[in-house]
Amino acid sequence: MKIKELTLYTSHIGRQTEFYSQVLGLVVVKKSSKNISFQIGYTLLHFELKKTATPYHFAINIPANKEEEALLWIKSRLTILKDGQDDIINFTAWNARAIYFYDPDKNIVELIARKNLRNGSERNFGPELFLGISEIGIPTSNIENVFSILRDAMGIGIYDGGFGNFCAMGDEYGLFICIDKAHRRWFPTNDKAFPSEFELVLQEKGKQYHVEFNNECIKVVRLNNPNTQKK
Repeated sequence: MKIKELTLYTSHIGRQTEFYSQVLGLVVVKKSSKNISFQIGYTLLHFELKKTATPYHFAINIPANKEEEALLWIKSRLTILKDGQDDIINFTAWNARAIYFYDPDKNIVELIARKNLRNGSERNFGPELFLGISEIGIPTSNIENVFSILRDAMGIGIYDGGFGNFCAMGDEYGLFICIDKAHRRWFPTNDKAFPSEFELVLQEKGKQYHVEFNNECIKVVRLNNPNTQKK
């Protein structure tokens, strides 16, 4: 599963524009007073202005051998979010290592090197090694219902977890991270998990779908034209 486009909402479009373009060095694809779009590998990340926006948790894949370089690169630009004393968090069960930081909206952004993908690079680390957005968080009060909708619409399975407090759905290229918002907070900061609305376009098994999460309801529509995002 690949997330081709992701639309998030922000109450600080100017700050987000400056952070993602100047601090992270991402390419601006289009820009206006109410929205900004950045290229992150195979993903287009859109921010749209909305005064009532609440924080998100999302992840970006980086090459499997670049987490140490990525840590130095990120630390030269901003403060990382630690798990205790650990700068890089080791997810043994997933064979992956991750680095976390905030953007100006207090969105928790994760850079994750997934060893199983065997996609190492010899290039020096920089924004061109952001390979694509690979996770989006879905805080909900009914994980099983979210899974049922995604499975029935797209055939997506469970990668890890279950219907208790945590369930990762999809694969290492793209995951929906579902948590029970009443009983679990975001790792590693313990921040409250808001059911923040988003839209995305993903590719799964050669087909493209538009997914919308709003008011804890998730909707999936298959796209007839794979080059057109449903809005």
